[in-house]
Amino acid sequence: MTIAPYSATMAAVRKFNTEGPVVAADHYHVPPLERVDLDVVLGLIRDKKYFVLHAPRQTGKTSALLALRDLLNGGGQGDFRCVYANVEDGQAMRENVAEGMRTVLAELAFQASLTLGDDTLEDLWPGVLERVGPGKALRQTLARWCMADPRPLVLLIDEIDALVGDTLLSVLRQLRTGYVDRPARFPHSIILCGVRDVRDYRIHSSAENRLVLGGSAFNIKAKSLRLGDFSEQEVRALLAQHTAATGQVFSEEAVRLILTRTAGQPWLVNALCREACFDDEVGRDRARPITAEAIVAAQERLILRRDTHIDDLAHKLREERVRRVVEPILTGAAEIACSDEDLAYVRDLGLVAQPDGGPPRIANPIYAEVVPRHLNYAVQETLPQRMAWYVDADEGLDVDGLIAAFQEFFREHSEHWVQRFEQYHEAGPQLLLQAHLQRVVNGGGRIEREYALGRGRTDLLIVWPQGGRERRFVVECKVLRKGLERTIAEGVEQTRGYVDRCGAEAGHLIVFDRAPDRPWADKIFRRATAGAGAPVTVWGM
Repeated sequence: MTIAPYSATMAAVRKFNTEGPVVAADHYHVPPLERVDLDVVLGLIRDKKYFVLHAPRQTGKTSALLALRDLLNGGGQGDFRCVYANVEDGQAMRENVAEGMRTVLAELAFQASLTLGDDTLEDLWPGVLERVGPGKALRQTLARWCMADPRPLVLLIDEIDALVGDTLLSVLRQLRTGYVDRPARFPHSIILCGVRDVRDYRIHSSAENRLVLGGSAFNIKAKSLRLGDFSEQEVRALLAQHTAATGQVFSEEAVRLILTRTAGQPWLVNALCREACFDDEVGRDRARPITAEAIVAAQERLILRRDTHIDDLAHKLREERVRRVVEPILTGAAEIACSDEDLAYVRDLGLVAQPDGGPPRIANPIYAEVVPRHLNYAVQETLPQRMAWYVDADEGLDVDGLIAAFQEFFREHSEHWVQRFEQYHEAGPQLLLQAHLQRVVNGGGRIEREYALGRGRTDLLIVWPQGGRERRFVVECKVLRKGLERTIAEGVEQTRGYVDRCGAEAGHLIVFDRAPDRPWADKIFRRATAGAGAPVTVWGM
């Protein structure tokens, strides 16, 4: 096989970015500084403020900081000198403050040399650390560095919340202590950047044997800025760059699907488009438009492949703080038994959103798909049913047979299987049902999920292709909390509304009775309902 030589033309091909900061020559992108309120940021810097920029992972924080660094060093904003430093390497030092401080100082010195051609810090910090120790080394090193050059110094410290325990505490406290000496003898302005707002840091100090809140360790913070998701205009501008570069267009249905499925989450937008346009063999044919079907297929491949972004998100579900927020959302509970701090933490992770100040919900439909599929993956893989049992000779899906089989299985085995969901026992019945459906539907269709706190239900939509069209079936789950007849009447009305909204041909309402002392003979039933609209079958379990 002959391999074509590398050429400048090959290097010039831009793609959607799914790893690392934006490089304009390599990536389609929204200009990073257009995604922040630059007037506010520059005003805070000119006013000598120390502040926070935070956002979920892979949202564009680092790209914004690097662009800000280049802007400040370009001279158009004043005689600033600006250094960006990523201190994530210090995480490996855990609570070894001496080694953590050594790592932070070495990174600052390296970046100062790289960015400004200034080796002052490189010559300075080792002696200061040896002389005064890690508890004062950062403060004194920065003070001496600032005094060596009259130009105001701006520090951009990225991944600050990757530091652990006493190392993080020491960095925050030394910055706070030196604050009064700015700008002549300490940095003029500092931006701390991470996933969470500093007020949400809960730092366990081994040295003090207590929990210290980040807000108290860094009480000089002037403001917290959050980098948001892409707007519709920004998503369309990103896609337009690909069309302009390659001639390949996105159908309007595909664009709408990208917007709704990702809710503008930057990594998801880029990952869906990269999968559809570059990783898929059909999508690489630039004469073919990118269709809604291509986006749906790209989403499924992303979820199954579990790229780092998806895997990191799923891993967070194991944390108790996250469970306290997510589990009630999965069950559609009327209220949430978690603290404001827990909710703020899960929002900062990007897992949950509260649009317009409403009830918490999973942040976007792709995450809403990832969460239950991660939680029920092991169960799904060991369930006994197979797709062929529920597909007829015309390739139609027997939804009645599928739910009837689950009802029988749930009666005989639910107590044992629900326990497999570890911390998520309250959501166990819904997760077990979704595992049962997913195992079957994976062979040809898909499931779309809709849930949020206070809904009192979980809505599932089965989409099954047959004969060149999509057949749609609604499955709605409710937990019996009121009287049975009231629950059914309310649930049937809700199910019919969802059927109408989705254009489904039939609906199924499943009522889970969690009362341990009620006999299964009373819990198990199947009931057809009369009334206008699509048929709704009620299943008791």
